[in-house]
Formats: sequence, C-alpha cells, structure tokens
Amino acid sequence: QVLLVESGGGTVQAGGSLRLSCAASGNIFSINTMGWHRQGLGKQRELVASIAADGRTNYADSVKGRFNISRDNAKNAVYLQMDGLKPEDTAVYYCSAEHMRFGFSWYEDYWGQGTQVTVSS
Repeated sequence: QVLLVESGGGTVQAGGSLRLSCAASGNIFSINTMGWHRQGLGKQRELVASIAADGRTNYADSVKGRFNISRDNAKNAVYLQMDGLKPEDTAVYYCSAEHMRFGFSWYEDYWGQGTQVTVSS
C-alpha cells in the first residue's frame, strides 16, 4: 500500500504564488510518473502537470509558463510551483503516482486526498 500526502494549499490573491508538495510513503518499490490534477467546483478532474521518472514533463496548456513540476526520486516526492495564479486556478489539487509493487509487472494508480487552492480576485 502506498500513501500520498499533499501539503501547501491555501488562499492567495491573483498574481500570487503557492508551492504544493506531495510525498509518497509505504511499501514503495518503483514509482513511474507522478503528477498533479485538479478539480474545480462542478468541473471534471483534469491533468495539470506530470513528470516521468526520467524527468520528462507535461503541462496543461492553461498552466504552461506559470507552473513548474519537479520531483525528488530519493524522497519519492513531487512538487508543483504555481506562479501567476489566476482565479480560474481555484480547485482541489490532487497528487498522483504510478506505482509498481515488487514482483509485479504493471503500475497501479494512487491518489492523494487533495488540497484546496483558492485564488481571490
């Protein structure tokens, strides 16, 4: 079992910055892609950014140039630096990780509990 715990959410004014952190713990064998998703009120969950084990990144068009995803493989952690925040970035942000258990050959998806980000205008 793998547990993902997010931190760093909060309320900020438009134009401000926040840094989200997520750490994986438990019986970890191999983590592939880690990512951040968000779900606004009444909206579907969407991918914000992802980062593969080799460091390749992928961003939603709406956050390119404003958000930066990074990871620390030694700590099994992923981060999301969010700059130039806009009211439309308001959402619950979820951390995700693809984890392979020892002795298995496929990855399973794990999710954190979510952290609220609110951007006021």
